Amino acid sequence: MRNITELIEHYLKQILQGSSEGSVEIQRSELADKFSCVPSQINYVISTRFTLEKGYLVESKRGGGGYIRIQQVNLPSLEAVQRHIQQTVGERIDQTAAEGLIYQLLEAEFITERESCLLKAAVSREVLALKLPLRDEIRAKLMKAILIALLAK
Repeated sequence: MRNITELIEHYLKQILQGSSEGSVEIQRSELADKFSCVPSQINYVISTRFTLEKGYLVESKRGGGGYIRIQQVNLPSLEAVQRHIQQTVGERIDQTAAEGLIYQLLEAEFITERESCLLKAAVSREVLALKLPLRDEIRAKLMKAILIALLAK
């Protein structure tokens, strides 16, 4: 049995896939009622599973008629992906952002599950056992080099 976080994530992704606009508007309280959880659980799922690094834009409006809008950002072409990598990675990148980018590329099917696992292993803080900011700088260089090689295939 999956935990509540995974169930909520799966439900939201299913709604997004069925949406012709690639976005969905939900009310936090209604979703919390549907899953018999507290609204803060919905916040947790959205803030950890629907980030920009993972390919989602989230807009939130609080109040009586408040909503959360989740929009999937698609990476249309290889050139756009390469630009996105350059912008996202930059001169340094922390592990969370790196894993988010890897996840986004996997979801968009630009890399395979195996390539994703290899990338995560190569850029982990355990492997790059260096002090900050050097660790994030080396991670950025590794990410760019590996991704450019993978995407050039």
